[in-house]
Amino acid sequence: MKLTLSACAGLVLAFGASAASAQSNPRYIQFSPSATKGALYTPDSGPAATVAFLTIHRTSNFMNMIGTRELSKRGFMVLGMNPRSDNNEAIVNFEKVALDIKQGVEFLRKQPGIKKIILIGFSGGGPATTFYQAVAENGVAYCQAPQKLTPCGDELAGLPPADGMLLLDAHPGNTINSMRSLDPSVIDENDPSKTDVALDPFSPQNGFNPAGQSVYSEEFMARYFKAQAARMNRLIDTALAMRDEIKQGKGKTTDDAPFIVYRARARLMDFSMSVHPGTTRPEKLLKNDGSIATGIVRSVRAPVVASARFNRSLNNGTLFLTLTSFLSANAIRAKDSIDDIDWCTSNNSTPCALPRISVPILITAMGGHYFVRDSEIHFDMAASKDKDFIVIEGAVHGQTPCEACSKVTGQSYSNATRNLYDYVANWTRSRFE
Repeated sequence: MKLTLSACAGLVLAFGASAASAQSNPRYIQFSPSATKGALYTPDSGPAATVAFLTIHRTSNFMNMIGTRELSKRGFMVLGMNPRSDNNEAIVNFEKVALDIKQGVEFLRKQPGIKKIILIGFSGGGPATTFYQAVAENGVAYCQAPQKLTPCGDELAGLPPADGMLLLDAHPGNTINSMRSLDPSVIDENDPSKTDVALDPFSPQNGFNPAGQSVYSEEFMARYFKAQAARMNRLIDTALAMRDEIKQGKGKTTDDAPFIVYRARARLMDFSMSVHPGTTRPEKLLKNDGSIATGIVRSVRAPVVASARFNRSLNNGTLFLTLTSFLSANAIRAKDSIDDIDWCTSNNSTPCALPRISVPILITAMGGHYFVRDSEIHFDMAASKDKDFIVIEGAVHGQTPCEACSKVTGQSYSNATRNLYDYVANWTRSRFE
């Protein structure tokens, strides 16, 4: 749901019906440019907050993200922001999202009583907030490295750093997600109906199960992941050539150009536990009863078999981009889409940023989704001396209980949201209050 100014005015009514301890009167904040806006949540009662959280995404509406309410009712201030590329992937210029985060950080620093600021990287907010913090701690040299497909501008110099990071099921980057979602069976970008059947992920002969979990052979997956990287590299080469033509005055336009990618809904981990089934070593699992167990954690996610239909569709399987939005937020170099990625060819890359961040960081993964292994990788790559990693049992990506998972496992995950945010609150208070 897109949250407009008029909708914000109605938030008082919407939240007034919720629990008395929850935030009931978020304040609308207008930033610049006008698409950049926020909703400020503060506790309804109790001591004034001394710690503030900021949550934002590359494109999504985070003014009403679940953490805004859960954290404010636990005594924290929270700023939920919408970026300048609000609800429009085609106008994304990824590096400029850092300017929106800067405004949010500067705003929170001015709020009475606030002593510490923590950036929330939820989903695609992970690469956005870690990119910001890496630049803030290391300067623009970090985002202007020669290998970057889209280097940042000097306007990112002097970003004020945050004091901590919270990753909530953060993905490694929209760039990596886009690559892992490419259908590598496509032979001709101009005619996506021309395919290599040996790489068709939706063929039962290759392992697809239209009624449940698909099981792919190691041999098929090895070919598949290399072919996904190869297709991404071809798309990048095409985009770079188009960008050069524009710079030389030979393009059909003078500033940017449309860039459309067909058949981009073929991420194996969406419908197969063959890929990233869980952690590779014992990790902490926050169980539904509130206890913490340690062991190999396996995702309980349910398969999205509709991907077979979505992949060829216009609304779900086609990327409508520009050269800028593709190269800055949807492209990354790789030799293998899972295990051999050149992380720092893009600024939209959580694994590139984490080794350059020093502040305390809490990394959480939702046990009913497919970022459990990626989150473990994030923990390994994080340079912070104070870092923690935990998986929330049975939580979906949106941090609520996975009902579909319960139908399969027979277990209840009803306390997933409460357990997650109680853990976050305790982690925060022990370090920043």
